[in-house]
Amino acid sequence: MTIELIREVLRLLLNTRYSNHHIARMVKVAPNTVRRYRRLLKSSLLDWQAIDVMPNDVLDQTFNKCRTISPNKRLPDWAYVHKLMQQKHQTLMQLWEEYRRLEPDTAYCFSQYTYYYRQFVAHIDLAMRQTHHAGEKVYVDYAGRTIPWIDIATGKEHQAQIFIGVLGCSQYTFGCACKSQKLEDFLEAHNRMFSFFNGVPQIIVPDNLKSAVTKPGVEPLVNRSYLELCRYYGCFVEPARVRRPKDKPLAEIGVLLFTRWVTVILRRRQFFSVEEINQAITELLQQLNLRPFKRLPGCRQQRFEEMDKPQLKPLPVKPFEIARWVASQKVPSDYHIYVYQHAYSVPYQYVGEKVEARVTRSAVEILHNNKRIATHIRQEQIGGHTTLDIHRPESHRAYAQQSAEQFRHWAVKIGECAGLLISAQFAGKPEHSTSAYRACSQLQALAKLYGHERFELACRCAIEIHSKTVKSVRSILQCKLDQKLKETRPVQSQLPLHHPNLRGAGYYQGGQ
Repeated sequence: MTIELIREVLRLLLNTRYSNHHIARMVKVAPNTVRRYRRLLKSSLLDWQAIDVMPNDVLDQTFNKCRTISPNKRLPDWAYVHKLMQQKHQTLMQLWEEYRRLEPDTAYCFSQYTYYYRQFVAHIDLAMRQTHHAGEKVYVDYAGRTIPWIDIATGKEHQAQIFIGVLGCSQYTFGCACKSQKLEDFLEAHNRMFSFFNGVPQIIVPDNLKSAVTKPGVEPLVNRSYLELCRYYGCFVEPARVRRPKDKPLAEIGVLLFTRWVTVILRRRQFFSVEEINQAITELLQQLNLRPFKRLPGCRQQRFEEMDKPQLKPLPVKPFEIARWVASQKVPSDYHIYVYQHAYSVPYQYVGEKVEARVTRSAVEILHNNKRIATHIRQEQIGGHTTLDIHRPESHRAYAQQSAEQFRHWAVKIGECAGLLISAQFAGKPEHSTSAYRACSQLQALAKLYGHERFELACRCAIEIHSKTVKSVRSILQCKLDQKLKETRPVQSQLPLHHPNLRGAGYYQGGQ
């Protein structure tokens, strides 16, 4: 029986001559209850003027039996009990047993123990009504209830995670299905949310999931990729405190409403992809935002158009490119670092320095002291490597550019014999033979040391003696056999036009 009902019964008893049964019918209580209050009025000697101004708690104590704290019982330290109850798996029963074990005679029973604890919590667990400014905050969270979908290729059932975003002022709600709560899906959900709002609020209030907060606490460490997204869109992130759902009440309400009006309905349907779920969500989400408020005029859509939308920041030209940061690592002597089990080159000048990698879906960026020093196309080959020539030192670059075609082109410019000798190094070997490359490099060194003219003669001499090897060419050049060959080779002079030994065609035609 409420205090207002008690006050009405007392007013009728003092100001009317109605019977107990008549008053009981008027206020819809039992006649014995009215009879008890009439008896208490006679013993209290109070009039209606005194009862009318009497506070509710005094009135309740005067006419009702109120539970009082027994002076013989030992009252627990409720602040300490409440602190212990914040720990995981802590129960009130276990704390009561410890309390009773000290002095059983002066301890309250369990029912009284829980009653007084609830009274203590009711006075400290206060909720402050927050003021939400237009375009200021969006509260984001994942719903606990998922939506199943079946992969047609494998026939396996998966659970789509539901991402919720609620604007503070209008309570305009966004929701989408994600494959997981991992970083890439979490950031992509923000891209979709901002596109749905067609603008960006000033502050994002997320929960403490790993994709948003790397290390929670008094000074939470925000995930670097998430912080990069906020900087790109020009907003700030203020994570809610750990185990403080009242820091984001609208997110909790949004999750509840979305689960009631969208998730529960879609769980009765069968889906075969996350995209198919999102198409179904779009239809029901529009209906949710058009539902009228119970205590306010209009609906979420109307309040969004009037209040939040004009205050949102404009969207960038293109959505944020999702990236994941790889922990810093020292560049080894081969000037390659591993990113997801694939090696990428960095400029050789950074050997021994620590660098970081920023990985997008299509590219790998390598940074040193927050300065980009290399960019590669992302590769999925595990154990492979990607190297840019510009990152190699000059000697490594020259060695890497070696090829059979390059050696042949160089030799032809010197002479025909040099070309034949180079081709002989690849005879019976593959075009990328390491031993052939080594031999050709040594021949290039000999040509540079002795000059192209002597090198061509040495190659001709090696071909004539049928020893087309680097060792033979080196020996010929060291022993100057190419010079002797040049001196002893006869030079044919031009034949005279008239000579007694010359016979013409008429000589042979005469049969002589």
